[in-house]
Amino acid sequence: MDRNPSPPPPAREEDDEEEVAGGDCIGSTVYSKHWLFGVLSGLIQIVSPENTKSSSDDEEQQMELDEEMENEICRVWDMSMDEDVALFLQEFNAPDIFMGVLAKSKCPRLREICVGILGNMACFQEICVSISKDKNLGQVLLTCLYDSDPPTLLETSRLLLTCLSQTEVASVWVERIQEHPAIYDSICFIMSSSTNVDLLVKVGEVVDKLFDLDEKLMLEWIRNGAVQPLEQPQEDAEEQRVFRIVPCVLEAAKQVRSENLEGLDVYMHILQLLTTVDDGIQAIVQCPDTGKDTWNLLFDLVCHEFCQSDDPPIILQEQKTVLASVFSVLSAIYASQVEQEYRKVEKGKLDLPLIDSLIRVLQHMEHCQKKPENSAESLTEETKKSDLTQDDFHLKILKDISCEFLSNIFQVLTKETVAEGLKEGQLSKQKCSCAFQNLLPFYSPVVEDFLKILYEVDKTLAGDLEESFPSLKVQT
Repeated sequence: MDRNPSPPPPAREEDDEEEVAGGDCIGSTVYSKHWLFGVLSGLIQIVSPENTKSSSDDEEQQMELDEEMENEICRVWDMSMDEDVALFLQEFNAPDIFMGVLAKSKCPRLREICVGILGNMACFQEICVSISKDKNLGQVLLTCLYDSDPPTLLETSRLLLTCLSQTEVASVWVERIQEHPAIYDSICFIMSSSTNVDLLVKVGEVVDKLFDLDEKLMLEWIRNGAVQPLEQPQEDAEEQRVFRIVPCVLEAAKQVRSENLEGLDVYMHILQLLTTVDDGIQAIVQCPDTGKDTWNLLFDLVCHEFCQSDDPPIILQEQKTVLASVFSVLSAIYASQVEQEYRKVEKGKLDLPLIDSLIRVLQHMEHCQKKPENSAESLTEETKKSDLTQDDFHLKILKDISCEFLSNIFQVLTKETVAEGLKEGQLSKQKCSCAFQNLLPFYSPVVEDFLKILYEVDKTLAGDLEESFPSLKVQT
């Protein structure tokens, strides 16, 4: 919910303007210290022993938040985006108050708001370091990942991602998470069962950051649930759900696919990170169902959704990072030594659509990399240079991954598959020229072997291509 922060009312009507404008203001803001003290004092009262020792009849009431209190604490949530206010809250030991609320309150809305305020405060480095070094607060915040309330989970994930993004304290949180194995189950449960796209995206960003920061943790999560304990009775096995990381990531990716490209990008990058270690590749390909699900989802994305023939080439700028991850994972599966049933059947029919998609990406890339002679954009030269450098960097990564994958496919093409590709248009002269242009000179042996096969199928086309690329030495 978007809220526009507004100055809270004076603490007392009799306060004169001079006092409010002077000593009662928080930093350079117009927010009132007295008013904020009052709100925080109200929070303390909510979780005081006399209020928490209520009968079972009052438990339902504890789940609700008084409307006036909710409005006031929401104002604090808005105000905490201001650094002066955040520092003042820190000075007033507000994180300890919020920790008390989180430890004792059963009200989902109140818990969400308290974590949200801490999340805003953590955006400022000094406060982030202070929050992160508080062991007790850290423990309480991690237990919020076991919460059943999606808004609270969202704010907890946002706070955790903020802290993990701070180099000075990231390792502290990684170590804490490693010490709490149940966090793995909680995150996997969210990824595999939630329909809340915002939550899925934020949780995905946390997992992506964790895997990027610490390979050891990633390996532990890959191995979690890989083997069912032998001593576990069959009846208990059904009650105790065993999560495997890859199916959970796939389920979340399917959920966010149509609604959030950035979220899909995050989950594809998680899969890409998994393929950087052998255990991760095996986690994908060893289980037939998991391997098939992964391959089918990614194959469908590149062949039927991303960078299609009727899309303008500029679409590649929007899709370049997610495409790089998808092609990288597909390439890793393709190159794995496991004989996958889902690829053994009519393998050539899978290769040709992939070739078509890869070449189309390379064609679009050539268009994107053309520099306009006269740009009408009213941007400074420095801004243009910075943007182009970043774009070129990501496009180069995509090109390198695409070329490596394309070369792997070219190496296994048969005469029959090439003939089918010529018939269906996936290996037209224009597309072959684009492929050669990008594969040469680094993959010269692969191109030369492909050209030998092409000579057996269409000697004229092969001759034209060899003439266009004199560096090729093909003995026919």
